[in-house]
Amino acid sequence: MRSYKYDKFPSTLIADGWIKSGWNDILAALPSKKVLAVDCYAGVMEEEIVERFAALPHSRLIETRTLMKSEKELLEMTSRYMTDDVLFGYMTNFRLSEYFDREALEAARATLSSSEGCTLVIGTGAALVTEGMERVLVYADMARWEIQQRFRKHLVKAVGIDNRHEAVSLQYKRGLFNDWRMLDRYKDGLFDKVDYWLDTNDMSCPKLIDRATFFKGIDLTAHRPFRVVPFFDPAPWGGQWMKEVCGLDRGAKNYGWCFDCVPEENSLLFRVDGLLFELPSVDLILLRSREVLGAPVEARFGKDFPIRFDFLDTIGGGNLSLQVHPTTQFAHENFGLHYTQDESYYLLDAGEGATVYLGLKKGIDPEAMIDDLRRAQRGELVFDAEKYANVFPARKHDHFLIPGGTVHCSGANAMVLEISSTPNLFTFKLWDWQRLGLDGKPRPINVERGAKVIDWGRDTDFVKACLYNHVEEVASGEGWREERTGLHENEFIETRRHWFTGKVPHSTGNSVNVLNYIEGDEAVVESPTGAFEPFVVHYAETFIIPACVGGYTIRPLDDNNKQLNGTIKAYVRF
Repeated sequence: MRSYKYDKFPSTLIADGWIKSGWNDILAALPSKKVLAVDCYAGVMEEEIVERFAALPHSRLIETRTLMKSEKELLEMTSRYMTDDVLFGYMTNFRLSEYFDREALEAARATLSSSEGCTLVIGTGAALVTEGMERVLVYADMARWEIQQRFRKHLVKAVGIDNRHEAVSLQYKRGLFNDWRMLDRYKDGLFDKVDYWLDTNDMSCPKLIDRATFFKGIDLTAHRPFRVVPFFDPAPWGGQWMKEVCGLDRGAKNYGWCFDCVPEENSLLFRVDGLLFELPSVDLILLRSREVLGAPVEARFGKDFPIRFDFLDTIGGGNLSLQVHPTTQFAHENFGLHYTQDESYYLLDAGEGATVYLGLKKGIDPEAMIDDLRRAQRGELVFDAEKYANVFPARKHDHFLIPGGTVHCSGANAMVLEISSTPNLFTFKLWDWQRLGLDGKPRPINVERGAKVIDWGRDTDFVKACLYNHVEEVASGEGWREERTGLHENEFIETRRHWFTGKVPHSTGNSVNVLNYIEGDEAVVESPTGAFEPFVVHYAETFIIPACVGGYTIRPLDDNNKQLNGTIKAYVRF
């Protein structure tokens, strides 16, 4: 039986770093200053932070939430970005400073100037409140995946608003469209001002690192291959493949998702003195966008990481929803996005009878299809997906290209590596096979939005000519060959597959490279110049090569094992 070595907790080792663990040691390590400011990302358990830090000697405590505008004012102020839709809003341009009541803020600053002893300032915006003052600044950061787990438990408030009672989808919507974007913009101006970074992703085991350790970890990661921390989630259609390959809980009903390269939502781990310190991987992109992305990619996308890899496991599960992604124009006008979620399905594995729905059958009546979808949404009929959509057999290592506007769906019994651009959430479900979500409620259907973006020219002929499993050999050498597998010319991502038994030369080409090890047991990524330590990857792991690395090689770890190995690589096409 095959033994898998998938690493669920990849980390960057930081030699000679500084770290404290546990509240007693953390509090004892903080130097005494007139002001101790503890700034918090959304999702941090502020009440517990206040309780813990209040154990320090202090003469006054200021909680930043009390200095903000009223909830009513903030709800009104953000309503145009939140909209009345259950899922979709519009990307905000708010600054955190706009959340504060000017008179309350000025009064708090006056109090800080005149106070004797140590004043604690705790909460989101603590650095803003104490700007220009003698202080110790601690930043309590938070990974978005952990924030989402807390949403599900209704544990945490939004910035300035107590929305814990709301549906998880609404909490997530406020985070995605407003709070996270606003706080990332704010945090981006704080990095060189923070004295200590606090990890409370696991509240039972908090950890603290200093500024030098933080930047040492950032710089090490930005100049060598690395992995973000994958997270796994069940789905109504979820399967069983990842349980075995990724070493997950065999008792769980299913796992449908694995997000193994979504830097906006994944985290990084720094290993310091035997302890793991967790921080959002977006911090790396905010701080070292040019090194990681490459100058041309940064010029085009700013500090957005544009490539996303994730798994969709339907082996032993069901079909995904029949869906379509918006065109770039629609996404820009309706959601404030600069690009849309173009994607592709790479079949990492496939069981018997696996299929992919892709594009529409030639000669169908668009009005009839939309009418049937509307009637199905009302419960008047069962939508006949195969009447309208093409269904193709899906085999291991097939590659299906899915530019925005293309109707698509992975069928049951497929293990999909989804390679796409990064906007989250922007999927319009057209039909969901009469099933309920994991919460027991119908999943949101978006027939009306979908009808506005479906490209009716993506029919059978187009799919076969442009989207279905086109492979072109482009280079070869001793023990390796390189193939182009996509993506479609409308998409900015290029993908290259390498089959190898020996050492393969690669170059980042001034773009971040994202790879998955699609065939083999263990491989090693090396620098021809010794610029970084050899980096070992295992089957099914996704790994990132920063653009600044330049040249690198990949070979099987065991030089005597001549089995065929494979990687799929994605980068931004110029």
